[in-house]
Amino acid sequence: MPTLHVLRVFVGADGTFGNPLGVFLSGTEVPAEKRPAVAADLGFSETVFVLDPGQGVVEIRTPTVQLPFAGHPLVGTGWLLHEVGQTVDALRPPAGVVPTWSDNGEQWIRGRAEWAPVMELRQYPRGAEVDTLTGVSDGFVDAWAWLDQSAGLVRSRVFAGDAGIVEDEATGAAAVRLVTALGRPVEIRQGRGSRLLARPGPDGTAEVGGTVVLDEVRDYRLTG
Repeated sequence: MPTLHVLRVFVGADGTFGNPLGVFLSGTEVPAEKRPAVAADLGFSETVFVLDPGQGVVEIRTPTVQLPFAGHPLVGTGWLLHEVGQTVDALRPPAGVVPTWSDNGEQWIRGRAEWAPVMELRQYPRGAEVDTLTGVSDGFVDAWAWLDQSAGLVRSRVFAGDAGIVEDEATGAAAVRLVTALGRPVEIRQGRGSRLLARPGPDGTAEVGGTVVLDEVRDYRLTG
């Protein structure tokens, strides 16, 4: 029976919130044809199936589609592999090689904006306007505003109805897109209380990091 780890990625400074993530460290125990149904059943914004822990090969699924790259699943998986003693220097989703490392208690990844899903970076004049949004129906949107531009502090909410996610609590791929567009380090307060750090990386890449916690380990019963 496959073992499921449930994490929260990009938790706030007090350890609350963050984006839930399901990870199967022995992803090959879930047959390929069953993975879409498992991801849909779990209902997390993303679920990761680790296909080769030693090489960091992973498959990332939303409840409806497979993704070539996603931020919070890769940050969470890099952290979890380190925690169980299977430290890798890079993860390998379909998009390419994604370096991952721990720094001062936070897990980081490095990727490219073009690997992230196509989305609109929709800027608002004030954070309060982002707070009062009731939803976005037109595609994949990162609604954001400066809370303190001089300090690089951003308020953000991400809506991804096309991927089967009404609102994502903490979206690393959106942070990759945003920090690439801004060209400067930022601290993002997303969703109800999540915290993401992002900064430009070498050669046009972007780095995203944050704190990860483990909430649950349990067996998952396959059906069918």
